[in-house]
Amino acid sequence: MLKVLRPGLARLLTPVGRALARTPLTPNMITVIGTVGVSGAALGLFPTGHLFAGAAVCTVFVFSDMLDGALARVTGSSGPFGAFLDSTMDRIADAAVFGGIAIWLATGGHDRLLAGVALFCLVVGGLVSYAKARAEGLGLRCDVGIAERTERLIIGLTAIGLSGLGVPYVLSAGLWILAVLSAITFGQRIYAARRSAGSGGAAG
Repeated sequence: MLKVLRPGLARLLTPVGRALARTPLTPNMITVIGTVGVSGAALGLFPTGHLFAGAAVCTVFVFSDMLDGALARVTGSSGPFGAFLDSTMDRIADAAVFGGIAIWLATGGHDRLLAGVALFCLVVGGLVSYAKARAEGLGLRCDVGIAERTERLIIGLTAIGLSGLGVPYVLSAGLWILAVLSAITFGQRIYAARRSAGSGGAAG
C-alpha cells in the first residue's frame, strides 16, 4: 500500500546517502546495524514491559535501515548479495519484534491468547515474504499484497508503542488486525503465483 511513497522517500534520502558515502560505512554495515538495533530493542525491552521505549527505539532503527538502499544507490554498490543480506536481516528483525512482544504477553502481559496471535503474525509474516521470494525465484509474478513488511511493522510498532503509553485495547486490536491482513496478503500472493503459473510465468 505504501509503494507510491517509495520514489519520494528515495529522493528524500539521497542527500543522506551522499553524506554517508563520505564515511567508512557500507550499505551492508548499515543493514546489519539496523537489524542489531531492532533486535536488541525488541528482545531487551519488550519482554520486560518497556513497550513504548522498545517501539520507539525499534522505529528509529527501522528508519535508519532504509539508509542502506540510499547509500547503495549513491555509491553504485548494490548487488545480489546486498539484496540477499537485506532480506535475511529483515526476517531476523521481524522475528525479534513479534517474538519479543509474544514473550511479554505470555509472561508479564498475562495474555497467552494474544501471545499466540503475535506468534501467528510472526509466522505468517515470514510466509508472506517467502512466498514472494520463492515465486520470483521460479519466474512467477507475485508482487502483490495489502500488507507488505513496511505496513506490518507500522501497524505492529504503533500498536505496541501506544499500548506502552496506556492506550487500552490498542495492542489487542493492532495484533488481530495485523493477523488478518497478513493472512489475506499471504493468500493474495499464493493466488497471484497460481495465476502467473497458469499464464506461463512472468512476461519477458
